Amino acid sequence: MGASDKFIGFVMVLFRIFVFGYYTTWVIITPFIVSDHWIQQYFLPREYGIIIPLVLLVVGITAIGTFLGLVMIKSKKNK
Repeated sequence: MGASDKFIGFVMVLFRIFVFGYYTTWVIITPFIVSDHWIQQYFLPREYGIIIPLVLLVVGITAIGTFLGLVMIKSKKNK
């Protein structure tokens, strides 16, 4: 494993930590903060806290299903 692989992995871990922290703050902490507080300007409306993960889940499941379907079709043609 080269140094570039370790660096890319490190950057990906940092990105995931940031995304997890941002999402957790957005969904769990901001509902308890007054809506005109200055921190609220850094977050989307709360409805998107459910919509965005739901859309990502549907797209991910669709991609996995499509991949599995293509693999099954391709393996049937080889027989």
